[in-house]
Amino acid sequence: MASKKDMRRLDLIVPHVEPAKDKSDGDMTSTMASTLPMATIFTRNKMIGWTAVVFALQSWLAETPEQKRTATTPSYFSVGMAFMSLMVAYLPMFLPPPANQAGVGAGTEAPAAVPPP
Repeated sequence: MASKKDMRRLDLIVPHVEPAKDKSDGDMTSTMASTLPMATIFTRNKMIGWTAVVFALQSWLAETPEQKRTATTPSYFSVGMAFMSLMVAYLPMFLPPPANQAGVGAGTEAPAAVPPP
């Protein structure tokens, strides 16, 4: 078996070249870092808020010089927005909404029945 001749030719070897990235390729981490704070503000969900903070910090710490140069807003704005959304989610804990007084409605409920005379 050792007598078989190696038929591979060295002049036919083509080195691997990684294809260039398209400019349209979006960074999913920075997309999540900018949309999760909005979802937190709308839903006031604390878990989404903490997830937004983690994604924003990750995108800020993993930012490349190329992303810094081409980004429309700096990554630390996403971190600030994530912390602000977290503050909005925890706001009712520190400033509870005013309780409705007895007999005074909010104006969104069905009208009360009028008793017969």
